[in-house]
This record gives sequence, C-alpha cells and structure tokens, in this order.
Amino acid sequence: MNIKGLDYNTQRAKLIMSEYGREIQKMVEYACELPTKEERLQCAKAIIRLMETKNPQLRDSENYEQSLWDHLYLMSHRELDIDWPYDVSEADKILSKPQPMKAPKEEVRLRHYGKLVGELFKKLKEMPAGEERDALTHYTANQMKRDLALWGHGSMDDEKVADDLAHFTDGVIQLDLQSFKFEKFSGADDNKQRSKKKK
Repeated sequence: MNIKGLDYNTQRAKLIMSEYGREIQKMVEYACELPTKEERLQCAKAIIRLMETKNPQLRDSENYEQSLWDHLYLMSHRELDIDWPYDVSEADKILSKPQPMKAPKEEVRLRHYGKLVGELFKKLKEMPAGEERDALTHYTANQMKRDLALWGHGSMDDEKVADDLAHFTDGVIQLDLQSFKFEKFSGADDNKQRSKKKK
C-alpha cells in the first residue's frame, strides 16, 4: 500500500550503520556536499560528537575514537573528502563477515551418544581382548542404549546399538545379541530421574 505523503523505512535506502539512525546518516551526506575541506571537517567533528551519544558503549573500548571515525568513513560511502584525524584505511574490516567455523566431523556424527561414549569407542579399539574389555563393552553398550532412548524419545533398539558399536570401533567389538544381556532400562524412568534433579 502506498499512501501519498507517508515515507516508510522499507522504501528508503538501507542504513550502513543502523545504530546511529537515519538523521545522522543525513548529516553525513550533508557534510559530503559542503564546499571546502575545512567546513567538511568541522561538520564531521560535530557529527562524531553526536555519534558518541548514540553509541555510548563504544567508550568502553580502548580505541573508541578510532571506531567512531571508521564508522563515519563507512557512512559517507568512503566519499567524505577531509584530512582524517585517524587512519581509516582498515575501516572496511568492520563490515566484513567472519568465516564460518567448521564443526568437527566426529562430534557431529556422535551427537546423540556424546563425547564420553566417543572416547569409550577409542578405548575399546585399543584394548586387548579380555575381561576388562568385556566389562567396558558391557558398560558402553548399556550407555549407548540409554542415550538412544533419550535421543529417540524412548526408542531403544538393540540391533542399532550393536551396529553402531561395531561401526565406531572399526569392527573390533561385535556384540552377540543372542548372548549379550542388556540392563533393564526404561527411558521413562530415566526422564523421571532427570526431572527430579532439575527440581
């Protein structure tokens, strides 16, 4: 809807530094049009004082005056022709976006088991066969089943545990589901325990 006489923000040019508002942006554009360098510099200094009141948290930073002049330079579309009291050559870095961080692959694929179980997988791969490894296998498999129940909202699948245990230990641990006995466990019981701890 377009009503004559009404000026909507959505119809205006996008602000470069929105924290300072459109009025200060207009002042910067006005400063760029002044005829002499001296007038432009005096106007820029007045604008900087106003910017400081609009963005007071900048005072907490060590080089806040440098930041204000960098912001002014960017708001002028790099066109304000003055003798800059600060070096604004690095100002464009403010607008650059950081590179996205890469998530570790192992943590993503073990998300539902968690870091502790991931460490148990590594330990099981290194351990020699024997009673100690059998005991750790028993503990790990039962913990995996608990994690699956919590992650899957109560879904527990013995075959899934056996498959994942073999997969994440590179085939070293093979559960025989005919003889392996899981502990009795109810996902609902575990959820009750967690809710009690929160209280």
